[in-house]
Amino acid sequence: MPLHAQQDASADSTLAASVQDATARPAVRSNRWQEDWSVLTDPALRTQGGDALKYIALSAGDPGTYLSFGVNLRERVEMSDAASFGIGHVPNDSYLLQRFQLHADLHFAHYWQAFVQVEDARTVNKQVIGGADRNPWDLRLAFLAYVRTFDAGTFKARVGRQDFAFDLQRFVSLRDGPNVRQSFDAAWVDWETGKWRFIAFVSQPVQYSDLHPFDDTSNRHFRFDTLRVERLVWGKDELSAYYSLYARDNARYLDATGSEHRDVYDVRFAGSQAGVDWDAEGMLQRGHVGSKDIDAWGAGARIGYTWDMHWLPRLGLQVDGASGDRHPGDDKLGTFNPLFPNGYYFTLAGFTGYTNLIHLKPSVTVKPVSKLTLMGAVGFQWRQTTADAVYVQPNIPLPGTAGKGGRWTGVYAQVRADYAFNANFTGAVEAVHYNAGHAIRDAGGRDGDYVGVEGKFMW
Repeated sequence: MPLHAQQDASADSTLAASVQDATARPAVRSNRWQEDWSVLTDPALRTQGGDALKYIALSAGDPGTYLSFGVNLRERVEMSDAASFGIGHVPNDSYLLQRFQLHADLHFAHYWQAFVQVEDARTVNKQVIGGADRNPWDLRLAFLAYVRTFDAGTFKARVGRQDFAFDLQRFVSLRDGPNVRQSFDAAWVDWETGKWRFIAFVSQPVQYSDLHPFDDTSNRHFRFDTLRVERLVWGKDELSAYYSLYARDNARYLDATGSEHRDVYDVRFAGSQAGVDWDAEGMLQRGHVGSKDIDAWGAGARIGYTWDMHWLPRLGLQVDGASGDRHPGDDKLGTFNPLFPNGYYFTLAGFTGYTNLIHLKPSVTVKPVSKLTLMGAVGFQWRQTTADAVYVQPNIPLPGTAGKGGRWTGVYAQVRADYAFNANFTGAVEAVHYNAGHAIRDAGGRDGDYVGVEGKFMW
């Protein structure tokens, strides 16, 4: 995933997010509810077809009271010859993923916003249907928001069905990679003052069903609550920390079952100086699953250097690690839970998950022209412990790998091209080859190849 896309997707949870230019058309954003189309009160900016629906004035004396409509359409053709590395007689698969979203955004009474988005996510010819592949006609977002600025700072609150994205979305994400995004039924508040931001929310993650329209639910049996603080340092560099409670009934791991109560402690530092960009994050997890205590950890770091020259070459390095369960059968569970991963933090192919792994990925990115980004990378993966399994997306143990084979999981090569045709339409092509190591081959797995071609229209 390009760095710029991750930063846009996580803009709601960073103090360094840019402020919209009041004299220009707003940029279309991954979080559509963050767009402010009140600038179209100026007729000179109504330059595109459909602007009559982007800004419908509801009060002659208040340009901030308006209704706006929008559409997202993503079409992605994928070809994968080894889902789950071919274990379990998984067939070769070539298919289409289609995601259509329609939203209405109402701003009123100076401080209030009501936002509703419906989603239709479908597959065509996909033989193996996962939980994040299909969601025909359902409610994705529906919330009421209040934003008010005082002399001391800005207060924000949202209640209803919404989504969250923290930082590079290692563990709390919009889940934009798969076909169905992740939503939460939640109450969110935050206070921003100077270089500080304080966030708190209680939520019930939405659980998806594709049996019939509007059948998604959430309930008290699955909770995710958070307290978070952010601070800008050295200008616009970001330091943040949060505590979360992740709780669900009837959790199942290879070495534990029962009610899960997971206390999550996360710290992150990210920024850029003189061509160098970095993002480092560490997470500890404690609590219990059934009668077993949790003792797990995860960490990730990205660092890169961009030369100020033609093509803007960037040399990057990504390092990740997450614990596995080192001693099955004892009274502790060491298997890391990646919470709500994006689904394509390593590659769009999503061969492996963020559990029981060590990952090293050097990369090179260039921009031959302003609209085109090219990236090439090689990723090396090991298990953190051979006592636990190799995990595939999102957090599923690969059969026959727990306690067997060596640490070496495999190496993959990745190439990706992103092109912005205009402000509303983008395209991407990605290809990945995964050379499976003995830990996978000994369980009956094999090498995997993936090609994805994507077009995305946002209006």
